[in-house]
Amino acid sequence: MAKKLVKYSVVDAFTDKAFKGNPAAVCLLEEERDEQWLQAVAAEFNISETCYLTRITESGHIDSSIPRFRLRWFTPVVEVELCGHATLAAAHALFTSGLVNSNIIEFVTLSGVLTARKVNEIKTSGGLDIQNGETQEGFFIELDFPTVPLTDFSPDEVSLISNAVNGAAVHDIKITSTSSENLFLVLPSRESVVELQPEIDAIKKCPGKGLIISAAAPPGSEFDFYSRYFCPKLGINEDPVCGSAHCALTPYWSKKLGKCDFVANAASPRGGVVNIHLNEQNQRVLLRGKAVTVMQGSILV
Repeated sequence: MAKKLVKYSVVDAFTDKAFKGNPAAVCLLEEERDEQWLQAVAAEFNISETCYLTRITESGHIDSSIPRFRLRWFTPVVEVELCGHATLAAAHALFTSGLVNSNIIEFVTLSGVLTARKVNEIKTSGGLDIQNGETQEGFFIELDFPTVPLTDFSPDEVSLISNAVNGAAVHDIKITSTSSENLFLVLPSRESVVELQPEIDAIKKCPGKGLIISAAAPPGSEFDFYSRYFCPKLGINEDPVCGSAHCALTPYWSKKLGKCDFVANAASPRGGVVNIHLNEQNQRVLLRGKAVTVMQGSILV
C-alpha cells in the first residue's frame, strides 16, 4: 500500500531574512488527523510551532468568496489556543503557493475566526504606507487578533519572579487575564531586555504559562518597544518572536506612550519586527509582518 504524503513548508515569520524571525512548520492536510499524530509530528519538527491547515469547503459564512481553512497550532509538547507567528507563516505559505486566489484568508481556530490579509509595502516620504496588492518589494501579511487585557499581579510571588530574571530590575509586573495566563514584566531598558539570561527552571515555577519581558525604546530609536517571550512549560525555552504576546504588549504600551501605531522589535537572538496598529474601539490588534519560506518537503504517513 502506497504511503500518503503530507506537504509542508518551514517558514520564518516576522522577518524578511532566512534563518531570522520565528520558524514555523506549516502542514497542509487533505483530511483531519488524530491529535496523537499531530503532536508527534510537532515533536519531530521540534521548533517553536507546527501548524496544520485543512481547507473548509462548505458554504454558510458571510462571504463564500473568501477561502477558509481550519488552523491548529502545536508546540513540541502541547496544542495552544493562539499563535501569531504560525498564523502568519500559514498565510504566507498559502499566498505564495497559489493555493488561494484572494488577498484575504479566514482561519477557523480555537480562538475563533481570524483573518490574514496580504498587503504590499510602499515606501513614501512619510514612512511606510500599506496598500492592497503586491509589488516588487514584496508584501506584508496583516493579522487581525483580539487584544489581551492585563491585570495587576499579587506581590506574594515576587521572589519567584526575581529568581526567574536573575535579579534584574523590574519596573512593573502584570499578568494576562485570559485562559492562557502569562506573566508580563517591564524592564528599565532595551539593554536589560536583550542581555537578560533568565533562569529557565525558575520560570517553570512561576505562575502562568510563560514570561513576557518588555521595555520602551529610547528616543530616536527606529522601534517603539522591545520584548522577549519565554515559555518552557510549553516546550520552548524562548519563543523567538511571539505574535500573540503583542496582543498584550500593544494595549499596555498604547497607554504608556499615548499612541496606537508601533514598530516593535522582538529582541531574541534571532530577532524580528512586528508592525502594529491598535483599534481601540473594537479592541483588536493588527499585526503586520513579512515571512520567508526556507524549506519544503513531504511527511510520509
